[in-house]
Amino acid sequence: MAVVLNYIIIAVGVLVMVGGGYLTYLNNKREEGQRKKPAAVLWILGIIVAAFGMSFTIIPTGYTGVLSTFGQISDKTLPNGFNIRIPLAQQISLVNNKQQDMVFDSDQIKSETLERNTVTFSGVTVTYQINPEKSAWIAANVSNYEDNLVNESLVASAIKTSSKTLSPVDVTNRSILEPKAQECVQDSLDQKYGEGTIKVNKVVINNAQFDDEYDQKIAQKQQSQMAYETQAIENKKNIEKAEADAKVKQTTAEAEAKANRTLENSLSKNVLTSKFLDKWNGELPKAMGSDKGMIFDVSSLMGDTKTASDAGTSSGEQK
Repeated sequence: MAVVLNYIIIAVGVLVMVGGGYLTYLNNKREEGQRKKPAAVLWILGIIVAAFGMSFTIIPTGYTGVLSTFGQISDKTLPNGFNIRIPLAQQISLVNNKQQDMVFDSDQIKSETLERNTVTFSGVTVTYQINPEKSAWIAANVSNYEDNLVNESLVASAIKTSSKTLSPVDVTNRSILEPKAQECVQDSLDQKYGEGTIKVNKVVINNAQFDDEYDQKIAQKQQSQMAYETQAIENKKNIEKAEADAKVKQTTAEAEAKANRTLENSLSKNVLTSKFLDKWNGELPKAMGSDKGMIFDVSSLMGDTKTASDAGTSSGEQK
């Protein structure tokens, strides 16, 4: 759009000069004594307008300008907007500082993983930006920078470096591979052009494929993993069953212990004596030990029992 404006202003200046030439022609045809029109004014005005059309450049947003005087590039980068130059002696070229994509669609990059597995990358896109402050330096030091600034060999080398630090699982994970590749591309550009000259915004790698041998290894690994998971589930079931059985046994043992404690607490001396006598075969010793370490006379108990029995019998007869 800015170039079109230059051409329009130059065209207007040329038309004014053409008008001045036409007036000069008419003045030459006039007879002596006739008033002549000021053709020289149109000539001067036309030259001024045409020169003005060639003496400025409007740099659009997202671009910077590089000023060269007779081919010598200035160190100062021109900002966007209206910029003056000397007609014919100076030129202002534009440098794109917007995000740009360098696409390597048809190129394949072969590399290796950390475990020395061969992997092939394709569909690589590098998105980058030129630092506006470095536009003049790039124009002066990088030939054909529009195509060679981020070239295929540099990107391929950076991707190979990144893949050799990743495992086969991570190298196919784009969320891990692409940031690593971006970091390596940025380091390579910083080493080549200086830090802060070019900023890498993103690296996209659409495809990462292994060789057939690795695919077979992956299939075997997946089968082994499935078998391992199946066995782990079976082991878990067995453990849960064993824990359940142990819990049942523990509950049963606790119930039996509680019952024994209840029975023990309910036993008195008379109850024990009664149960003992119910099972007596007439040959018991005269003395026995108790749980508390006491010795008592069985015969006395038998005497007491007999007296109680006789008393009961006499009472019955009296009735």
